[in-house]
Formats: sequence, structure tokens, C-alpha cells
Amino acid sequence: MKIAVIFPGIGYHADKPLLYYSRKIAVSHGYEIKNVPYGNFPAGVKGNREKMKDCFSSALEQTEEMLRDVDFSKYDEILFISKSIGTAVAAAYGREHGLKTKNIYFTPVEDSFQFMDCQGIVFHGTADSWADTRFVKEECEKRGFPLHIVEDANHSLETGDWENDVKALHSVMLAVEGYLNGKNEA
Repeated sequence: MKIAVIFPGIGYHADKPLLYYSRKIAVSHGYEIKNVPYGNFPAGVKGNREKMKDCFSSALEQTEEMLRDVDFSKYDEILFISKSIGTAVAAAYGREHGLKTKNIYFTPVEDSFQFMDCQGIVFHGTADSWADTRFVKEECEKRGFPLHIVEDANHSLETGDWENDVKALHSVMLAVEGYLNGKNEA
């Protein structure tokens, strides 16, 4: 048995492209899906460390409640698919519960890396204002995480040019598929 848990970002819910298509790929690989739709975050989080910490704590607390009845011991594989602050929440939750997970980390915020202990693949855009590209590269290299960079892409891995965005999304999903097929393992 396999389970994939979806950890959204602030304002980036499970029906947005990165999480939506990753979920479809996970289903095609036999994963049961569990969404963790935490929310009710304050406005003005970006650039405000206190609000970011509060959002993280709130999301982690909500995650604990939403996943309390999930018996992870019955699964042979646990996959966490996470976006932005969700990368920190997923990694912290996994650590606190001693879970051995595979991870798809979409656009992690810099603070996420302090929790990212389990194997994973990372996606980052060079125009992401939530995380410095040099920092992300260094942290991925330290951990042995495969890093997929989308040039000129923002925190949603979008450039503003729909044709480029669709091509980039296709490339990202091919990497997700490859990761689930055992390629690009960390």
C-alpha cells in the first residue's frame, strides 16, 4: 500500500497546477491520496518572519489534527508532495513522527531546509522571491537532493509567458514521473 500526502502552500492549494498534476501522477502510480487543506493564514506574510513562523506553526498544528487518524505504519511507501511553506510542514511532520518518506519539494522557502531530512527532489525558479537560488543550490548539494531549476520562474514556477509556463510544467511533471519511477533518486 502507498499513500501520498499533499501539503499546499499559502494561497497555493491542491488544485493549482503543480499539486494537481503531481497528484494525478501519484494516483497513476497506485498512491492513495490524502490532502491536508490547512489555511486561515493572515495577509502580509511575505517578508514578515513572525507571521511566517505563525503560519508554519498553525499549518503544522492543523496537519497534526487532519492526519491524526492516518496509520502510516500500514503503508509500504509514503510520499509527501509539498509546496512552499508546505515543504517545511511536510518535513517537520515527517521528522516529528519518525516517518521515512519520499518527497517532492516544490519551491521550498529557505527555512524549510532545516527540516528536510528525508530524500526528495526539489524544484525552484530563479525568479523566486521567497528563496535565493544560490542558497537553494547549496542546500540541495549538501543533502544530495536532485534540483530542477526553471529559469526566470517565480514561486509558482511561472514566468508570465503561458507557452513557456506550459513547457516548464511539462518538464517538471516529467521529472516528477521520473522520480516516482526511481530515477533522480536522492
